[in-house]
Amino acid sequence: MILAPRRRTTNRPVRLDRALELLPVFRLSDSAEEGAITYLTDDGARWRVLPSPGGRLPGTFDQDVFVQLLHRYQELGSPADGTVTFTLHSFLRGMGRRVDGRTYELLRAALTRLERTTLESHGAYPRPDGVRGPLRFSLLGSVVIDRRRLADREQLPLFPDLVSGEPGDARATLAPAVRASLVAGGSHEISLATYVTLGSPVARRLYRLIAAACADDDVAWTVPLDRLAEQLPLAQRYPSHIQRVLAPAHQQLVDASVLASADVRQEEGKRWVVEYRRDRA
Repeated sequence: MILAPRRRTTNRPVRLDRALELLPVFRLSDSAEEGAITYLTDDGARWRVLPSPGGRLPGTFDQDVFVQLLHRYQELGSPADGTVTFTLHSFLRGMGRRVDGRTYELLRAALTRLERTTLESHGAYPRPDGVRGPLRFSLLGSVVIDRRRLADREQLPLFPDLVSGEPGDARATLAPAVRASLVAGGSHEISLATYVTLGSPVARRLYRLIAAACADDDVAWTVPLDRLAEQLPLAQRYPSHIQRVLAPAHQQLVDASVLASADVRQEEGKRWVVEYRRDRA
């Protein structure tokens, strides 16, 4: 069994799937809202994110889990079968999260949700066979979580304060569609250290989206405000409400030197747009 190296967060870049990052996948809240995400691309392709029966859509914690999974997958040299094995403890430490019973349970739930949430593409995401057509997949092909490592069980009587479910080993396999997209070169990079230090889920999602939109070495990206809200996605639809949500995230990205500026303005046709300029320094 191969375990991902147990190391602290470094400034090494993480390679993300550009085709996926340009689409809305994770809700920027952890509410139990049941509705699916539906998104139409500029060229008319359709994208849907469907929760598992009785479950909810992936949220803020889940997006951080998926980024950490990609980081560990690359640390292992991108294994051909897409499988990453790790301890829940080391995984949470790599995310910069406190390790306790609550975060163990959050991690288990997130991994299960990433396996059971259905992503449905009609021309919005590349198929592994290269054919443009319908595609249904999940981010993780399989997840196996052991509640307690066998080697630890005989030690449990020595630690009566520990609950029997903590910690454990996990094995997660990236879906073939995601691996094929990464292999095909449809990727871009972010700094994991910068990502972890961003304080809000909106700022983290914006960082990934802007990096994807500017992956062709563009310095600036201008996007209609309502379109941006759909891509993130945000529940807010009025320009003033969207701006209130984005303002703190914009400031965080400027402070982190991810952006040189974020300019929200109303154009002559009364449509609101956002212009992002990256900090080249």
